[in-house]
Amino acid sequence: QVAVFARGDLAPGDRIRGPALLVEAHSTVVVEPGWTARMGTTGVLFLERHTSHYRAAAAGTEVDPVRLELFNNLFMAIAEQMGLTLEKTAHSVNIKERLDFSCALFDGAGGLVANAPHMPVHLGSMGESVRTVIAGHGAAMAPGDVFVLNAPYNGGTHLPDVTVIAPVYDHGGRDVIFYVAARGHHADIGGLTPGSMPPRSRRVEEEGVLLDNLLLVKAGQFQEQAILEHLTAGPWPARNPAQNLADLKAQIAACEKGAQELRALVEAHGLAVVHAYMGHVQANAAEAVRRAIDRLSDGRFTLAQDDGSRIVVAVTVNRARRRATIDFTGTSAMSPGNFNAPLAVTKAAVLYVFRCLVDDDIPLNQGCLDPLDIIVPDGSLLSPRYPAAVVAGNVETSQAVTDALFAAMGVMAAAQGTMNNLTFGDGRRQYYETICGGTGAGPTFDGCDAVQSHMTNSRLTDPEVLEHRFPVLVERFAIRRGSGGHGRHRGGDGVIRILRFREALTAAILSTRRLVAPFGLAGGGPGSPGRNRLRRADGCWEDLAGSDEVAVAPGDAIIIETPGGGGWGIADKGPP
Repeated sequence: QVAVFARGDLAPGDRIRGPALLVEAHSTVVVEPGWTARMGTTGVLFLERHTSHYRAAAAGTEVDPVRLELFNNLFMAIAEQMGLTLEKTAHSVNIKERLDFSCALFDGAGGLVANAPHMPVHLGSMGESVRTVIAGHGAAMAPGDVFVLNAPYNGGTHLPDVTVIAPVYDHGGRDVIFYVAARGHHADIGGLTPGSMPPRSRRVEEEGVLLDNLLLVKAGQFQEQAILEHLTAGPWPARNPAQNLADLKAQIAACEKGAQELRALVEAHGLAVVHAYMGHVQANAAEAVRRAIDRLSDGRFTLAQDDGSRIVVAVTVNRARRRATIDFTGTSAMSPGNFNAPLAVTKAAVLYVFRCLVDDDIPLNQGCLDPLDIIVPDGSLLSPRYPAAVVAGNVETSQAVTDALFAAMGVMAAAQGTMNNLTFGDGRRQYYETICGGTGAGPTFDGCDAVQSHMTNSRLTDPEVLEHRFPVLVERFAIRRGSGGHGRHRGGDGVIRILRFREALTAAILSTRRLVAPFGLAGGGPGSPGRNRLRRADGCWEDLAGSDEVAVAPGDAIIIETPGGGGWGIADKGPP
């Protein structure tokens, strides 16, 4: 409660000590505590401090809500500039056109500060990669060094996701003050099938080349020969190592952009302030998640998968401590196939879900996990042991975890629950895409038609680019009308995508929700399950399994019908 004055009523020489408000027709002047407003003889208003200004901490290191918002956006803008650099300099369609990449900033301990909203499945998992680099190289790091890894059991997710990490040194080159990282899904990293998404892999080595925390740039010199030897070694080497090298250079460029911008930020504000606000934005994210937890109730959900496995999750809220426990006890043991999700991927799914529950516009960072206790049984589908295959865990099981969490908290029905991973190629060319579908409905909203949902945020390659770069024609791409679940709020519709091949290639599909339909909630109906088929050039049709591999000839076409989302609530009328 403060005094309010009309500025027009003030006479020359009048003084008003803050806190107070001076109101006029088109503006309001706030006189803060410790300040005095003095009206001059010509009508000019002077604001003068009448108390001393003392700070025990370095100027600007104490949290201020305005500066907090500025630094939220500054950190996010740097991550987005890294992403733009990567997009413009990459070679592969997968990164350049489909935008299957993520860029992020980390503090000196490897804690996530800001992750640009690129690929949610990458969001919480890159911190594991940074901490792996710190543990593996530590004091041996030097200015100009850059590291690369993709090993799922040592900080990675699945082998096509290659992460490039660079330490950012102070101007004297003495201390690491930050880290930056760029993760991109490479179009091929070797393995059993072109595109490195083999449907029938049983060991992680069958999915491609492992880059286990290697030195990619040493003192500013790109280690091309050493990396090339890794890419071309082993029983299933990379099919297009020149493209891998080009994309790695683009990822290095993205990290360099991030380092430059962070140094500029330090120049403008001082290292103490930048470090302080990295902590403040993480603390702010933690508080935002606590506010979301305050609105939650306990819940539990069991989700069945096409292969017979189950994902079980229980969410328990401790209101007194403002914490939530996410317990996956009861989830199936790790699979003999490749649907095992590394622990980093499971954490990424939890982080994504709780970030979705936050209303505030904050950068996703390490603080979002602080109020959460995550329990995952070792040796389960969501925390497998080496050498279990994992390529589908990153793309498919992560979607199932997300749906199960949202259902346990009563937020929304199932989305399509799959990324519909389609790859094709040969020894020279490889292509990978994920195909959109329907999202689930909620208590106040319908699902969306034909969108990438939850853990994927990539786009499809433009038809002109796809048909120019690869021997394929986009015959049809349309909404699959009526595939969303009915209810008071309907689920979103999936799509139908038909690609016709012009040359002999190997094609593979890695997908789920072909047998078990996306579930509805609160009486809503399920979405239609997906379907994979092959139409031969002679007119014969073949049904394909959810995970399948096939040799295609000129004139053959693959038809992917993606699932719809589940509906919410009992409809007033029957299904349309």
